[in-house]
Amino acid sequence: MDYKNRIADIEQLNREIEPFRPISNPSVLRQLKAYFRIGLTYASNALEGNSLTETETKIVIEEGITIGGKPLRDHFEAIGHSEAYDFVYKVAKRDSITENDIRKLHRFFYYRIDATNAGTYRREKIIITGTEYIPPPPNEISESMKVFIEEIARKRSTIHPVEFSAWLHLKLVTIHPFIDGNGRTARLLMNVGLMQTGYVMSIIPPVLRNDYLTSLRLAQTGQKDQRRFINFITNVVYESTKDYLRLLRSLL
Repeated sequence: MDYKNRIADIEQLNREIEPFRPISNPSVLRQLKAYFRIGLTYASNALEGNSLTETETKIVIEEGITIGGKPLRDHFEAIGHSEAYDFVYKVAKRDSITENDIRKLHRFFYYRIDATNAGTYRREKIIITGTEYIPPPPNEISESMKVFIEEIARKRSTIHPVEFSAWLHLKLVTIHPFIDGNGRTARLLMNVGLMQTGYVMSIIPPVLRNDYLTSLRLAQTGQKDQRRFINFITNVVYESTKDYLRLLRSLL
């Protein structure tokens, strides 16, 4: 499915959100943060095959209860993603992104699963199922990440913030620096980019998994058409912004 660019529509929604800002009510802020914590954690994990439902994800994170019959790793992914989510809010208060920030996002998400590789660049070659794209070998990762970080400031100042955030996502999954958890780290990083520039935390719903992966594959292979992926992300941001505005209207 082809997606049109929704940046103009996002900006219209942001104009409708503006009268509600700044949000000073602690209860409203708490509820919004909790809503997107559960939604993002569930969706991002589900995209990678995690079996927890959204309700189960909420129970694991908020009540610390283990869901019977579900793999322990699925619980670790929910708890770890929730911790990484909190770190997104910390980085979002700045206007910069460092290499250490990206490694910390991965570490928070992954350390319960594999403490040795959490926040550490992979030391082996990998392939990604479902695509002919081959990530760079381990000996190129460190340099690729340094170049990526150097590009961030320039990109931030030359393209729209939503496109910039999509670029952050695409660039990180293309380098694929970690042995596992690259997609989730990239989606968290995308949200850092969005929140640093005043846009809404955005969620890629699992129902769009095929469109999401197809747009990624087309951006990484063949003619490397990034426009389709960027347009896809603008649609995701549009829907999340619309949801955010709905919540504001119901809470304020």
